[in-house]
Amino acid sequence: MRISPKSAMPQPCPSAGYYKHIFTILRKGYTMKANNTQSNLKFASPTAALWLWLSIVAALLAMAGNVIALSVKSIYADLTPAFLPQALAQDIANLAIVSPMWLVLAVLAWRGSLRAYLLWLGVLTFTVYNYVIYTFSIPFGSLFLLWVAVFGMSIYSLIGGVTAVDHQVVESFFSSRRAIQVVAWFLIITAILFCLLWLSEDLPALLSNTRPQSLVDLALPTNPVHILDLGFFLPAVVATGVMLIKRKSLAYTLAPAFIVFLILIGIPVLITPVVQAVRGETAAWGVVVPIGTLTGLLLGLLIWLLATIRPQERST
Repeated sequence: MRISPKSAMPQPCPSAGYYKHIFTILRKGYTMKANNTQSNLKFASPTAALWLWLSIVAALLAMAGNVIALSVKSIYADLTPAFLPQALAQDIANLAIVSPMWLVLAVLAWRGSLRAYLLWLGVLTFTVYNYVIYTFSIPFGSLFLLWVAVFGMSIYSLIGGVTAVDHQVVESFFSSRRAIQVVAWFLIITAILFCLLWLSEDLPALLSNTRPQSLVDLALPTNPVHILDLGFFLPAVVATGVMLIKRKSLAYTLAPAFIVFLILIGIPVLITPVVQAVRGETAAWGVVVPIGTLTGLLLGLLIWLLATIRPQERST
């Protein structure tokens, strides 16, 4: 969408060469599929391939929606000045980072990479979360059915992808108990801190019988982020951390996915002040240090955790 003149908008798209590289990987993955109908996944049932390819369709639709939203002014015409930069930042993050990573990970996972598969689950988790917000918070318009389609395909791919995995096999690939313990406690502490942050806004408003200022600024009846986080995602992150401590196999599949989820949540938040500054608005730079630090720590933790996966995950 061109909400402002072209010169005032941040460049939402990477270079053509960037996407050419992405589609080269996709073409190689499709060629492999045509030449070998047997799944290369040694840690999941053959049905996992179906969910991987369904998610690729969802990613392509998501990218089309992002391009349209960044190009057609009417898509976000009814958003408030506080909401609009957030929506633009989300589309830029999705188009430039999330969807290309999603496509590459899906193909690499189909080719047998456990690391890619676990990361792919994290991208799907973020996408389901993200498109709940799109479908419930953005006023009804021309992209509504596309957003619903991406949401539906993503949630089916996520559920199918998790249930197709042999979690005991996944657990057997992790070689460092120390890394698992650190990840477990980091997830638990991070989720609790976010719960306290959201409650620090919600509880005073409830006690004073007023609406939180964020709802006033966004012109929303309720905050979808708080609903999703407090009602499902943050409790699920805590539960995953607890299951890791207790060495439950399912948690070894979920933990990397939730780390990816938390990392990707931070990216649009970091892009939003840039969008505000480019548009000539007051930029909320105060979020950059805390969210940037947390995102960096999570990225380092994810790299360490993935490095502990034994090389036998590669298919022969």
